[in-house]
Amino acid sequence: MIEILNPAELVRARDTGALVADILQEMKRRSAVGVNLLDIDRWTKKMIEDAGAQSCYVDYAPSFGRGPFGHYICTAVNDAVLHGMPHDYRLADGDLLTLDLAVILHGVAADSAISFIVGESQPPESLAMITTTERALAAGIGAARPGARIGDLSHAIGSVLSEAGYPINMEFGGHGIGSTMHQDPHIANDGRPGRGYKLRPGLLLALEPWVMADTDELVTDADGWTLRSATGCRTAHSEHTIAITDDGAEILTLPTAT
Repeated sequence: MIEILNPAELVRARDTGALVADILQEMKRRSAVGVNLLDIDRWTKKMIEDAGAQSCYVDYAPSFGRGPFGHYICTAVNDAVLHGMPHDYRLADGDLLTLDLAVILHGVAADSAISFIVGESQPPESLAMITTTERALAAGIGAARPGARIGDLSHAIGSVLSEAGYPINMEFGGHGIGSTMHQDPHIANDGRPGRGYKLRPGLLLALEPWVMADTDELVTDADGWTLRSATGCRTAHSEHTIAITDDGAEILTLPTAT
């Protein structure tokens, strides 16, 4: 299913995107050394409920996971990169933490992810990997405009990732979004320009470049959800929800507070 939002729905999408971004920034602020991932999940739950929104994750049960996810935010640490299930773990200095959040507010969903280093230690290799995913995300957004093809976005993202020397996994990538979290079209993190669905105003997309330092192979944790690098190397993930407008791409998941 591919949805095209009308102007009233786009207004609501902006509200949802701002909520997602602000929750992520607040959870980043609280992600100090010694903080438990389960506390981050609990704090996220409260902020979602206080805003009158609904989690996209709690009851989410796709074919690639084991039953309903059951939590409010994805927390991926170090070698975990996608679908990180919160568990009883206290953050340590130098941990690379990815927070991924999707909620629905007033009938419209938004999805975003950020990666950052916890504490005082700031490993240069990890910072470079995070920066690369952010640059790739910016490149994908820059290619998004009416008349462009999905392959144009994938190519822009993949060019940044490959030029930086990172292997690219093609199994998981970006996606359409609207009244539900995951919709068509799929947006791979590499591709050929000029191919795929043609973008039009009112389309919402979640672009999400992610990389693992030295592999493109994933393994699944015993929890049935958390995806990790097969070699144990570190990972990074950046994501924004954007709206295609007559003028190009509007980023909906920018924080209103920092």
